Amino acid sequence: MSNSKKRAAEEAAPAKKAKKRKSKHAVDDESLDTELGLNTLFSKMDGQLLADYHAQKLARFGADLSPVELSDLAITASSITDTTSWQENRSLEKLPEFLEKFSEHPESLARAQKKKGMPHTIVVAGAGLRAADLTRALRKFSGKDSLVAKLFAKHMKVEEQVALLQNKKIGIGVGTPARLMELIDNGSLSLDKLQRLVVDASHIDQKKRGVMDMKDTMMPLARFLARKEFKDRYGDEKKPLSLLFY
Repeated sequence: MSNSKKRAAEEAAPAKKAKKRKSKHAVDDESLDTELGLNTLFSKMDGQLLADYHAQKLARFGADLSPVELSDLAITASSITDTTSWQENRSLEKLPEFLEKFSEHPESLARAQKKKGMPHTIVVAGAGLRAADLTRALRKFSGKDSLVAKLFAKHMKVEEQVALLQNKKIGIGVGTPARLMELIDNGSLSLDKLQRLVVDASHIDQKKRGVMDMKDTMMPLARFLARKEFKDRYGDEKKPLSLLFY
């Protein structure tokens, strides 16, 4: 074949597409329901799998931490409530039903302690806008004597939230890790009657990322869940604290 014919044949041949390398941290797209905005993997993981998943995310995003520091942030399998029996999707609309299913007394979700600023449930989200959506989704549990409180930084100053907690009976608090920790540390958010922590884990954004898929959200979440007040009560028989990944 002449050089000119060889060049023509090469030009006519379809160009081979370079294969895009898949990151070892990438989530299998089959687990992502982009229509509902959900990572369905969380519906299939029991306590042990969730603890392992949490540990993997810590190792990835906490590379600058010492082994001891990583160990302090770890969550054991026995600390996590197995919610794989929940057969519905984990959308915003289904969250109230989810809480009712994993509550010993579902009717108590719409009640609050007589003492102000003392929720029975805290729902943790990765961002303020998402926390606002969760608050609206839980409004069936909100009433005159039991508020579903917005405990995140978006559009609300910490001083306003302190005043809210000091003056209102709170059944459920919905917030982001940093603001929740600030309210706990300044004494305005009481954990004395807290029964459950719920992590908004399944939700993914338009870039297919959830709260555990980004360092900026995963590490604050890990530090929040690993607070001594919580870890001492995970799985405790006398004063148990349920940890649920929704």
